[in-house]
Amino acid sequence: MTLTVRADSPESDLRNYYHALYGAWGPQHWWPGRTPFEVIVGAFLTQNTSWTNVEHALRRLRAAGKLNLEGIRSMELPELESLIRSAGYFRQKARSLKQFVAFVDHGYAGSLNRMFSQPTEKLRNELLELKGVGPETADSILLYAGQHPVFVVDAYTRRILERHKILPAKAKYDEIRSLVERSLRPLADESNGKTPETRNLKLETPRRHRPSPMSLAERQPLAQIFNEMHGLIVQVGKSHCFKSKPSCENCPLRPFLPII
Repeated sequence: MTLTVRADSPESDLRNYYHALYGAWGPQHWWPGRTPFEVIVGAFLTQNTSWTNVEHALRRLRAAGKLNLEGIRSMELPELESLIRSAGYFRQKARSLKQFVAFVDHGYAGSLNRMFSQPTEKLRNELLELKGVGPETADSILLYAGQHPVFVVDAYTRRILERHKILPAKAKYDEIRSLVERSLRPLADESNGKTPETRNLKLETPRRHRPSPMSLAERQPLAQIFNEMHGLIVQVGKSHCFKSKPSCENCPLRPFLPII
């Protein structure tokens, strides 16, 4: 196995990872969704379950005409629980969705646009005060529904950074988020709003989401880079960096593995 010489800093390593992943696999079209509210609902439902289960719940909400603020607002709790049952923890998630809609109603007159026009840190702190909203959910809402430039840290991120000897898996969420954000920020200046080129590395390309109105939404370059990096990391986790037995063959990050 040919190994690439490690960069001088974790920040440089992460920029190299971005170029390697994007060059191999291209855009991931995250987050799949038709509207900002659909993305928000998905962010709540995807906690502790698979995306396949979330998609089933979203389809049921959409078919019932309830995949909107008014739909969740007007629905009785037992009906909402029934519609999202496939996503697991459905009682807890139904209450969280109801609470979120009440938060938008009371704080922003029922307007997601007004909510997302707030400064990132202010809105992030408000979201984190809601029951059932942790840092990953808050940042998913901010980045994918609101186009705010924040990076979403998930279990795949922790696993990859640990195996590449950049940060321990138990590092604090905001420590990881800060590292990735400052690492990738120079790429936004370099891109000048242009999409990076992909290279034919003759690696197997994992299945990606189809482009959706939300994945194609206009956003500033830094938010786009954070969007792409998180989607690419998810692909690494799903396709190669498994929890119990990683499959490093054909992974674009294989050349960056530390020599042990």
